[in-house]
Amino acid sequence: MAILELKNINHYFGGLHAVSDFSLKVEEGELIGLIGPNGAGKTTIFNLVSGFYKPTEGEIGFCGKSISGLKPHEVTGLGIARTFQNIRLWNSMTVLENLCISQHYRLGYGFVDSVLQTRRYVDKEKEVIKSAREFLEILDLKECENEYPKNLPYGLQRRLEIGRALTIRPRLLLLDEPAAGMTAGDIEQLIKLVKWIREKFKLTILLIEHQMKVVMGLCEKICVLDFGEIIAEGIPSEIKKNPRVIKAYLGEEVTVNA
Repeated sequence: MAILELKNINHYFGGLHAVSDFSLKVEEGELIGLIGPNGAGKTTIFNLVSGFYKPTEGEIGFCGKSISGLKPHEVTGLGIARTFQNIRLWNSMTVLENLCISQHYRLGYGFVDSVLQTRRYVDKEKEVIKSAREFLEILDLKECENEYPKNLPYGLQRRLEIGRALTIRPRLLLLDEPAAGMTAGDIEQLIKLVKWIREKFKLTILLIEHQMKVVMGLCEKICVLDFGEIIAEGIPSEIKKNPRVIKAYLGEEVTVNA
């Protein structure tokens, strides 16, 4: 059974047909790339899967259960985490606090517990801090624990955002252009990090990316979108030679191979 399945998805913004008859199966453990020119509908797909949009037509299933129309926190609770094209960290909180607050949706204590600081509240908060510090160690961010994200180099901000997504212990991780704005050195580190966390946490990953070095270096399968429609699917060696893909990337084969 596919961990994620999108069947005949159509989505409109007014009169704009943003996604057209999109279908995709993601098997557990796979790392699949979703690529295409700007405006192709890639992030719309992520927003549909993560509950920010409800598909106009079609069905989205996760682990055999329909998630079409669920709210974002409900989707997260099922085990789907994501990052964003534009980094969305809480810059008024420290790095440690960013990794703590992302876990609070599943703690189970209520308002009264937090006001009275009951034993349940104290024990759960200790668990959260312990877990956050474990992720700081895993992501090599321990020295940044008390720093504010806005003061970190861009590559470390991306690393923190991925770490925050991992704190919910997802089964499926959606990475939306994680290499955007990175230097060549940061991109190399990102590729190593994604490979490592996939193995470490036994994750299934769906990746949107324009940096073809990242796509070709990570993905086992690639799905190519253009104007909301799938124009090609296959392994990296097939995709980079596909005439329709080359045309979609402004007719430059070097763009796809870069």
